[in-house]
Amino acid sequence: MFQSPRLDLPQLLDLLQPDAPMAERHLWLIHLCEWIRGDARSTEAAMGRVRLLLDTLDADADARQRLQAWWAQLVDAVDITALLADFGFAPRTAFFSEFSARLRTKLLPRSPETIDASELFELALPSSFDAQWLAQLDEATLQRLVALLTGGSERSHTSWQRVLLDALSYCAGQMLATGFAPELRLRMSREAREAQPFHALLREVESLRVEILHPLRTTDRLDAAVQGLRDRLDACRAAVGSVYTHFDDNGISVGLVFRMRQMRARILRMRVLLDCLLSPQPAADAARLFAQLVQVGRDRHNLGALIASNSSLVAAKVAERSAETGEHYITHDRTEYLAMVRKAAGGGLVLAFTTLAKFGLYALALSAFWSGFWAGMNYAVSFVLIQLLHFTVATKQPAMTAPAMAAKLKDLDSGNAVEDFVTEVTDLVRTQVAAVLGNVLLVFPAAMALSLAIAYATGAPVFDHDKALHVLETQHLLGPSMLFAAFTGVLLFASSIVAGWTENWFVLHRLDSALRYNPRITRWLGRARAARWAHFARENISGLTANISLGFMLGLVPVFAAFFGLGLDVRHVTLSTGQVGVAASILGPQVLHLPLFWWAMACLPLLGALNVSVSFYLAFRLALRAQNVSVKDRARIYAAIRARLRSAPLSFFLPARQTA
Repeated sequence: MFQSPRLDLPQLLDLLQPDAPMAERHLWLIHLCEWIRGDARSTEAAMGRVRLLLDTLDADADARQRLQAWWAQLVDAVDITALLADFGFAPRTAFFSEFSARLRTKLLPRSPETIDASELFELALPSSFDAQWLAQLDEATLQRLVALLTGGSERSHTSWQRVLLDALSYCAGQMLATGFAPELRLRMSREAREAQPFHALLREVESLRVEILHPLRTTDRLDAAVQGLRDRLDACRAAVGSVYTHFDDNGISVGLVFRMRQMRARILRMRVLLDCLLSPQPAADAARLFAQLVQVGRDRHNLGALIASNSSLVAAKVAERSAETGEHYITHDRTEYLAMVRKAAGGGLVLAFTTLAKFGLYALALSAFWSGFWAGMNYAVSFVLIQLLHFTVATKQPAMTAPAMAAKLKDLDSGNAVEDFVTEVTDLVRTQVAAVLGNVLLVFPAAMALSLAIAYATGAPVFDHDKALHVLETQHLLGPSMLFAAFTGVLLFASSIVAGWTENWFVLHRLDSALRYNPRITRWLGRARAARWAHFARENISGLTANISLGFMLGLVPVFAAFFGLGLDVRHVTLSTGQVGVAASILGPQVLHLPLFWWAMACLPLLGALNVSVSFYLAFRLALRAQNVSVKDRARIYAAIRARLRSAPLSFFLPARQTA
């Protein structure tokens, strides 16, 4: 039928055939919209083409009759109610179903041979420019267009009202199904459940239908029906909003957030449909409605927006849970500072044994995967042991403390909020310095002592002279160690995300309560032991998950990276310091004369700085987004931190002396 992708108006009118097959009729609409859109640069030009179309059809009776017959076929063939009620909403209220549907929409072509008005709508009006020129159409032009398509029949207005009422009924039915879903209903507040806002929603819509279509309706009854539906929608929205308070103590999921966003969007759609139904200028409101639907169609192609909008609350909750843990890692006075040094020294002692165990695993000459797996197991067991002994590893702290810092930014406009935050930053940096020093200053001599003890007990060093030189070479300042240290900071941040997500999942599914009260568990463990296990799991799930996930990432990620030829490795400052200490013990006192040793020693402080700063930066950025801190407020914060650095630089490294 069509010989070219872009036709002029006379060609379009010549090809208008109301008795053509469905696909050809719909293709004519698509090409008509292409002609109106033109080069998509000027809405005035698009509206000028619409007026030209109307003028041409007014002067051509045959084309006008064919257009009216074509319009009658279109209205009869496609279901426009589905477009108004369901376009832009997921067919199933599940996040991953909508994600896969959007992915199919982006990748698979669609056919104009369809009775689904939503599919035809997206094919005919795919551009954001379509929303612009639709919204700019004036009332006079719209009235001419309606008269042209319907022949001035009064039945068209009633048909439009019926379509809108059906769309309201479809929206109400979908809201009813979601509102009665147990995962949403059981999380509403008690007052919302007792008010039963969803129960009478369909009845309110049907009451409005009677008052709109009944020939003997009165204004008072119509106003009462409209107000009743608006009040019901407000009550439904308040009930959905009450679920957010449940998230504070009971966890959150992407699927639940997706259901709530779909519900709130349907409430807004019902309000728009109701405004169109009651509008004294139905054509203008219909044009604005279709312009909004064009933008909805554009948004449905954006996978990133879907992920961002539905994961933002989960990210905020993960950051909040990390903040609760991170509070324990910030010291504020000299006593806490010294206590942190002692805890970090204990962590360094444990990691000295971890370093020797790692070299023992290398001696087994396992395959790449199993070498990485058992290295990860070695790290994970060591990190968990450090947690159970109440010691600390410096590099794990920043990803936990950053959300705790950002939590201080909830009210930046009050009093000395910025100065208080800068004081918190100072305390955090000083704590990191104490923790890194505690780890490094003990792991080095402890690793050397363990290496010498093994050599004395077995009569042979842990490894040979060449291997010791290779260990120092891998830590060379001018090698790729800086890149690997930054990458390790990313892994440290990732472990905190895994920890926050797991704790949120643990709380969401109320596993602590299940451990405490489940009959099978209490029969097996006893009530007292089950209660202790439940308390332990609730208090330590975040730390255990962070330690185990970090250990296996440090062991396995380099193996998987090597499989894909990426050549990435990890550089953890405490473990690297221990390796340098072992290599130095094997090389003996002459190591002090090797430039390679001093290049490795110069590298270690920078490894610690990159481990800490990268993980803190990523966690802090996430926390800032979760707290919705504006760019202007961020600039105030950075300026205040620079001022503190100039006025009291030592406060970032040493605690102030306590006065009586």
